[in-house]
Amino acid sequence: MIPEEVDLFTPFADTYPEQFVETGIAEQNLVSIAAGLAKCGKKSYAVSPACFLSTRSYEQCKVDVAYSNTNVKLIGISGGVSYGALGMSHHSAQDIAAMSAIPNMRVYIPSDHLQTRELTKALLKDEKPAYIRVGRNAVDPTYEEDNVPFEMDHATVVTEGNTNGNDVAIITCGEMVKPAKDAARLLKAEGISASVLDMYCIKPLDEEAIVRMAGNAKAVLTVEEHAPFGGLGSMVAQVTGRECPKKVSKYVSSGCIGYHRNFKRSV
Repeated sequence: MIPEEVDLFTPFADTYPEQFVETGIAEQNLVSIAAGLAKCGKKSYAVSPACFLSTRSYEQCKVDVAYSNTNVKLIGISGGVSYGALGMSHHSAQDIAAMSAIPNMRVYIPSDHLQTRELTKALLKDEKPAYIRVGRNAVDPTYEEDNVPFEMDHATVVTEGNTNGNDVAIITCGEMVKPAKDAARLLKAEGISASVLDMYCIKPLDEEAIVRMAGNAKAVLTVEEHAPFGGLGSMVAQVTGRECPKKVSKYVSSGCIGYHRNFKRSV
């Protein structure tokens, strides 16, 4: 099921016309129909731009999917600031906070197509709801075709850094993982040791990985496409504050719109 951004799914629709439902610009209907099909034993995937799926159909996600623990996978495409100059109406800078707040709802943000493939395989095997955010444009892979370390609900160490202690631990997710990996390499050339943790599993959050990574560093930096309130940075700060107090700095990739307190005009 998907609203109007159909080009990506045309091959599937042509091949399996009986397994594809086009709802148009009607995200509330999209989620409710998916939930109904799931209750009839179908494996339902509801696909829509993340900015609309996580806001316009929020009540349906909460009541029709999560409350009844229905096997619907909600796929938020073009997440974060993927839509660029289309502005705040098309940016999803609140979806991590909103979806994570719903009981029974898991939240995943894979970093590249290889990790997305592994995550999809794992999600096919379970019967629980989940929200998955992906980007819009092609991104350079974080991993290699023959080497995609993946364990369900466990974060992936991308860069180990110095096992005897790092200057900074970078905890990130989604499309920010590859830039963080590149940044760690540049820092190493400057004599600064940095580890990088790919926290694709936002909820359930891999707290053990955070404590392990933060405990081996002088400071922690989180990098994400999200507002600074309620996102990965806030979650990491809560864990480190409770388990291993560290200075946590949040870097929010905000594109052409300011998310800190007030909306700004797109450029």
